[in-house]
Amino acid sequence: MSWNASSVMDERVRFISDYLGGDQTMTELCLLHGISRPTGYKWVERYHELGAAGLCDRSSAPYAHGRRTAAVIADGLCALRRDRPSWGPRKLIAWLNGKQPDMAWPSPSTAGEILKRAGLVSERKPRRRAPERLGELTTPLHPNHVWAADHKGWISAPYGGRLEPLTVTDSFSRYLIALSATGSTRSGEASPLFRKAFQAHGLPETIRTDNGAPFCSTSITGLTALSAWWARLGIRHERIDPGQPQQNGRHERFHLTLKEAMLPPQTSRADQQQCFDRYRQDYNSERPHEALGQKPPAQFWRPSPRPMPDTIPQPSYPAGAQIRKVRSNGEIKWRGDMIHISGVIVAEPVALTEIDNDLWSVHFYDRLIGVIRPNQAKLSRPTNATNK
Repeated sequence: MSWNASSVMDERVRFISDYLGGDQTMTELCLLHGISRPTGYKWVERYHELGAAGLCDRSSAPYAHGRRTAAVIADGLCALRRDRPSWGPRKLIAWLNGKQPDMAWPSPSTAGEILKRAGLVSERKPRRRAPERLGELTTPLHPNHVWAADHKGWISAPYGGRLEPLTVTDSFSRYLIALSATGSTRSGEASPLFRKAFQAHGLPETIRTDNGAPFCSTSITGLTALSAWWARLGIRHERIDPGQPQQNGRHERFHLTLKEAMLPPQTSRADQQQCFDRYRQDYNSERPHEALGQKPPAQFWRPSPRPMPDTIPQPSYPAGAQIRKVRSNGEIKWRGDMIHISGVIVAEPVALTEIDNDLWSVHFYDRLIGVIRPNQAKLSRPTNATNK
């Protein structure tokens, strides 16, 4: 028999209280409380041993776990982690297995738990991901169809700070459009370079980048000051998938070649830019390119027929679209609610179009920046399904 499950602790206390009263035998007490005599004697014994604390439940965990990792192994793992704090469980176990293959080292997952209990691993902070890429990547068919842009990995500059070049190439002709001795990934450094490139060569149809600054943000829209400017100019911004640099492979391959212009770095930023300018001239006009039949990119390049406009054109939204202006706090008013859109397109008009039963798309110029779902007063990330 067992205690009344509604309040086990209270039942034990009543049992001990009746027992201490001494008016009933153990058999009568156990029958009254609905428990067996061995159970009654057990709780009386625990009460005499520990007092009221003895009536609490004890841990049912075994004193010794048959599969518990031996202390000497756990200590060896923790010692190596302290010596190699940048190594994760997989690398630690691989190294230990290589050095001491006769030891029964735990699996990487078990090693991770051991390190966590020892306070040698901290929980990873969740990373905010950029919005998913919408649609397929464009295959370049002619010059200025697709430009590729990226920052080359940085090196320390002798004049102080970083040298983190911003590069722009034409994906069809491999023509090196721009190469700048920038020192960061800030929009303030990137925007003048693109303005100069647009004025000199015209506008591309598409610019392909990764998901980092200054090209993309982790906000719902993914917009930055730079990419919003491209949208105003009618340039389609195309992003590769996170962690997939091969999707911009032609540009990545160029970055390997660019090393020769970066090492050794020059003693001033002006000298470095002059070095880059000479390299760009040689790369475009003299250096044979294997993918172009050993001919230089300049033989396949021509300027864009779309000149850089003197003024930004107004968006041409479809008839019937609901137009809302983004307020100073980045919000629009929609059906009595305030919905945050983006802080980088303040005072700009956005268009809302119903694409399904109370499902609304939100466009900034030609760019789909989000959707408003039924009964939700907030902007959500668009998906490929809502982009169709």
